[in-house]
Amino acid sequence: MVTGQNLARSQALYARAKERIPGGVNSPVRAFRGVGLDPLFMERGEGPFIYDVDGNRYIDFVGSWGPLLLGHNHPVIRAAVLAAAEQGLSFGAATEAEVRMAELMTSLVPSLEMVRMVNSGTEATMSALRAARGFTGRDKILKFAGCYHGHSDALLVKAGSGLLSESRPDSAGVSAACAADTLVAPFNDAIRVEELFARHHREIAAVILEPIPANMGVVLPEEGFLAHLRDLCSASGTLLIFDEVITGFRLGLSGAQGRCGVKPDLSAFGKIIGGGMPVGAYGGKREVMELISPLGPVYQAGTLSGNPVAMAAGLAQLEFLASHPEVYNTVDRLGDMLFTGLKDILHRTGASCTVNHIGSMGSLFFTNETVRDLESAKTADTGRYAAYFTYLLRGGIYQAPAQFEALFVSFAHTEALIQQTLESAEDFFRTFC
Repeated sequence: MVTGQNLARSQALYARAKERIPGGVNSPVRAFRGVGLDPLFMERGEGPFIYDVDGNRYIDFVGSWGPLLLGHNHPVIRAAVLAAAEQGLSFGAATEAEVRMAELMTSLVPSLEMVRMVNSGTEATMSALRAARGFTGRDKILKFAGCYHGHSDALLVKAGSGLLSESRPDSAGVSAACAADTLVAPFNDAIRVEELFARHHREIAAVILEPIPANMGVVLPEEGFLAHLRDLCSASGTLLIFDEVITGFRLGLSGAQGRCGVKPDLSAFGKIIGGGMPVGAYGGKREVMELISPLGPVYQAGTLSGNPVAMAAGLAQLEFLASHPEVYNTVDRLGDMLFTGLKDILHRTGASCTVNHIGSMGSLFFTNETVRDLESAKTADTGRYAAYFTYLLRGGIYQAPAQFEALFVSFAHTEALIQQTLESAEDFFRTFC
């Protein structure tokens, strides 16, 4: 437990949960095992703050793992959800909101000519890969070590995020045969990618990656790496898939692909397009997407896909972002303040850590190595991160309960809250490092 705080109700709920829910949580990273603690149970969020069931308030830099770009319980999104709920929660039939969402997304992201709604990022990446295989008639896919694309079987090979601790599945229950068509290269290693393309000429249906990985901590693509992948894929008839479940609409209205200037064939989205509600989407070239059922032979379906309440939340958020460009200017400025401030603290205190960041997302790694791929990320001292996490949590600052995750700044954060966070961080480094 975290001393100095009343956590009695969280502890009681955890004891009950362990009797009926595997590990007491419905997603592994919520278990807080990466920081050696028992999980907190949250009750509500408002603006930049999240409140646990014991009434403790925290400055929140998790933001439901990225989608809450406007902060918790934003009034525009809340009003849209309540209005949609009054009309009904689900119909299992087409609605106008789905059409509006597709029109809005394709107007904002240049690579999207058509888009299909699903219910999660996992569904989005899984479906995009099926479409790529159907379009190319090939079986193999190439992914990058440390990039997490959800928990579908073929992608649980050297995945990042909660799984961090030759084609071999990272999870029990995933057969070697299922993973056999998954090739893996180190992120930022263009030479290794070239070797795999040479060895598997005309066998690779798709290259899938997070253009800016955020599931081994935030790792930035090196100059020219994404463009080189684009060229390799174009030359070999392989589809390039960007997993923008985290970066899509967080790093700008056209996502990481707009920021990096590289256009994929297909993209997967989630998180922000639901405004905090469960949702995902995949889309891209018309010639590929027209193979999706009912138009073509690539089957994909979902009873709750395009759920009207989720669409209402996502539309409210995306329309707000499209009409308020100051949001991105603000979150990028606050992100620079936070992550540059951390770098300054490390310099002043002599602490051996590394900070990676872009815009409103970033990571503090407890290693003095440059973090450019999974192997360098794994040099981070998870024990030191756990101590840092616990220290800041006691001070009312909630960060990702695992070293290999991202921190997210929202439009609801203020310079004063960023400064308070930096002061707590500096206190930790001066006291313990």
